[in-house]
Amino acid sequence: MSRAVAVAALAAVTLGCSRELRPEPAAGPAKEATLVFTSELKGSLAPCGCSESMRGGIDRAAFQVAQLRKTRPVLLLDTGDALFGTKSVGDEAVAQQERKAKAVAQGLLAMGLVATAPGPLDDARGAAFRTGLGLPEVGPDEAKALDVGGFAVVVARSSRLATLATLAGQARAAKASVVVGLFEGPYDEALKADVEALDLLVATRGRDEWSTEENRLAMFKTPVVQVQSKGRSLLRVDLHLRDATRVQWLKSPSETQRELEALGQRIELLRAQVNDPSMDAELRALKKAKLEEVVARREALAAEQVPVPERGNAASVRFVPLEASFEKLPEVTALVTAYDRDVGELNLAWAKEHGVECEAPEPGKPSYTGSGVCIGCHMAAWLAWKGTKHPHGYESLAAEGKQHHLDCVGCHVTGWKERGGVCRIDQVEGKTEVGCEACHGPGSGHVSVPVKATIVRPTTAQACTGCHDRENSPHFEFEKYLPRILGPGHGLPMPDAGVAELDAGVTDAGAPDAGVKSRKSPRKQPREPSGR
Repeated sequence: MSRAVAVAALAAVTLGCSRELRPEPAAGPAKEATLVFTSELKGSLAPCGCSESMRGGIDRAAFQVAQLRKTRPVLLLDTGDALFGTKSVGDEAVAQQERKAKAVAQGLLAMGLVATAPGPLDDARGAAFRTGLGLPEVGPDEAKALDVGGFAVVVARSSRLATLATLAGQARAAKASVVVGLFEGPYDEALKADVEALDLLVATRGRDEWSTEENRLAMFKTPVVQVQSKGRSLLRVDLHLRDATRVQWLKSPSETQRELEALGQRIELLRAQVNDPSMDAELRALKKAKLEEVVARREALAAEQVPVPERGNAASVRFVPLEASFEKLPEVTALVTAYDRDVGELNLAWAKEHGVECEAPEPGKPSYTGSGVCIGCHMAAWLAWKGTKHPHGYESLAAEGKQHHLDCVGCHVTGWKERGGVCRIDQVEGKTEVGCEACHGPGSGHVSVPVKATIVRPTTAQACTGCHDRENSPHFEFEKYLPRILGPGHGLPMPDAGVAELDAGVTDAGAPDAGVKSRKSPRKQPREPSGR
């Protein structure tokens, strides 16, 4: 059977085929090709940018694929759950999430996607919406044959390991050169698999939201891999094909592996240091330059070629973390930019037509007043707060043109989706900051009775991690960050001379006019609660 005939025959693979064939390895020049996998993009077009040096970006992935295509055929495969991040979408978010899914699909197609295995999140807006995007799909419990210069690369998909083994056996019988299994289950279950007929097993579904935070690889006879989610890494498999014999997996020398691991650990340490809020700007710049240098060193080391055998098929596997220093493909960046522009307009139009204000607080419960009300009694605390990034939360978002993005706005205003707070992106006046009430809770009760007992909550780690979470602020440490928002009268004791500062008046946007003294309560004011 010729290679071309074998590829055609594999397109009709069914569940009833027979034994695996093992022809003798052929010698001669190998056909070079690369498989590139994306996994669990979950609608991620680009990193949020809340922290420095964040991985990811579909335009960075596109650049990597475009560079590879200059020297060899590339097959881009997506393992599913690419379009949406949740199983359902609320009415307010439909316009944004559908527009984002279309942008993801456009990006994948622009990169030359040859196959995707849709996951449950891809159907958040229904199967008809998904199929209308025109992505080349592999159906459940199916195998798809892909042609690489006359050699057959088969991709099989199933949530059952036994089915994958069957599909792999059929592909072997039809003389496939490479057989990849997409297992719709978690990595730890894939490790237990007995799927000898497969060349590679990719675990495509995390056990929970955080289980795919890291790349994982177990180099068994059939390697088992998990790709970091949300577009932060690619899986790259380089192929050297001569015939239909089993792939021999090439391994870098142990010294190289140890050096790669050490460089990876140093990269994570440097990334954490770059995001340390206590670091001064000059040292941060130096650390950032060192981070980019170490990333480049790791990439150069990972790209070093391992000698390829003179007979048979061979392959190597590695991850490509999409670091912030990587270049972007302009054509795909343009798709992301168009999405950012369009979604803001769509969301604003929806809010004006359908938006609903937040419910009033329950009887006896406080509402949000805005930080301006706090200044009169807490001038020292206000001055400390003004020296942080929190007052500029909304304007930093507006500078990126994302103030109407529902994925972002909730952490850049005060009281988002809270009773008595902000529920419409077109009505954020007075709450366009991460203000006092973002940490201490709605303040109307404290304004009415200004004693410590009427403060809804002191600042705790839980008050911060709703926004400083593992995705947006991966290096957040409460004990390290907290001192950056403290100051005299704001969690720290007031010096004796500091009382005069309270009466000095401050000129600033949203502050009292110059020369206007702060309002004082006729009664003795309680001390500021600790941790503010």
